[in-house]
Amino acid sequence: MEEKEELNRSLGPWLLWGLGVGYVISGMYFGWNLGLPVGGTLGLGIATLLIILLYVCFSFSYTELACMIPKAGGAFDYAKEALGNRWAYLVGTAQLIEFLFAPPAIAAAIGAYFSLFLPGIDPVWISIFAYLFFTALNILGVKSAASFELGVTILAVFELLLFSGLTLPSFSWEKFSLDPLPNGWSGALASLPFAVWFFLAIEGVANVAEETKDPQKNILIGFGSALGTLVLLCALVFFSSVGVGGWQMIVYSVPGGPASDYPLPLALRKLYGETGWAFHLLITIGLFGLIASFHGIILAGSRASFEFGRARFLPSFFGKVHPKFKTPANALLANTAFGIGALLTGKTAELITLSAFGALLLYLGSMISFFVLRRKQPDRERPFVVPGRLWMPAIALMLSVLVFAVTAWQHPRLFAVFVLILLSGILWARKLLFAKRVPEL
Repeated sequence: MEEKEELNRSLGPWLLWGLGVGYVISGMYFGWNLGLPVGGTLGLGIATLLIILLYVCFSFSYTELACMIPKAGGAFDYAKEALGNRWAYLVGTAQLIEFLFAPPAIAAAIGAYFSLFLPGIDPVWISIFAYLFFTALNILGVKSAASFELGVTILAVFELLLFSGLTLPSFSWEKFSLDPLPNGWSGALASLPFAVWFFLAIEGVANVAEETKDPQKNILIGFGSALGTLVLLCALVFFSSVGVGGWQMIVYSVPGGPASDYPLPLALRKLYGETGWAFHLLITIGLFGLIASFHGIILAGSRASFEFGRARFLPSFFGKVHPKFKTPANALLANTAFGIGALLTGKTAELITLSAFGALLLYLGSMISFFVLRRKQPDRERPFVVPGRLWMPAIALMLSVLVFAVTAWQHPRLFAVFVLILLSGILWARKLLFAKRVPEL
């Protein structure tokens, strides 16, 4: 019997909070504002409330699964126990799509930010350097990587609190409520995918469960505290940025121009101009929010690829840990090679949408796994049980279906690409997909 590859347990609740917030926090800096031309302040606001409800219900339900099955594969492992190989392949591939396509989109934003300070260097080279640097940091050890993530996350949270403190004194209900529903109630529905960007990837906390000390206790603390922090930051950013001069001001840098990826600097520019210290501080520290999410999702994505390789849904090369550092070095290197290739396409918006498709299918599939495991294994030890009986996972399942359907309706071509990616591994993984069980290594 070949010895099973094991990861090193070294993470506590404070580091898990840093990872959970760090995975997501770049979504506070850009992306969500693109839902304003679709839904307006009221439409995107309603959509955001529904998404908050989705993530609250999903996170508590997902925590029950993570505490019961503390493995690096997260949703993949829950699906494998619930419904076997085929369901595990579907959900696990969706998870890989989320974690593989989000980092190159964020890397492109990092390159664009840094190019403001280094105008003589092509932003693409800056993005590639970021990939290589943070991959190396992750290979050196999960504790050092998580400690770094905690540091940049704290700086990013501080920067968002500073931004809110600078803008909220100028908040105006009159400006906040300008053109609140430009496309009617259908616009509110269409803005749902943009609201997802506020919280996308928080489920990555579950992917480090196998490296967490006392996971049955600390996963709950990490998930809960991270989600609470993100809901607070979401509300502060939404009100403080839109309330300065209306939603159009943080979408269009010039009237009639293209939509901007920098809503917070646009809000500060309105108050302090481009030469003010606050504007430059936001640009500088804002990099930490992008870096936190980029680095964190690289970490979570490598664990998802590692577990896929360990279960032989990917070549066993992916399922090996570094003999010295006890990190999934092969998975990290392979994911980075894929990410750099995706980055070079220059299709940032498409990468974000593909990542969102993966996340939404992961949520939907995980909640189905939740109900199946409750039925099949009612007496299994559950260190944490979701409160409120089954209404939380039921709400999470229904909202996941709704948002997934809306996103597919808005992006039919990318949905077709997403389906092709899901099906791409069936030929070489067909033996496992039609076996009764995935072999344990």
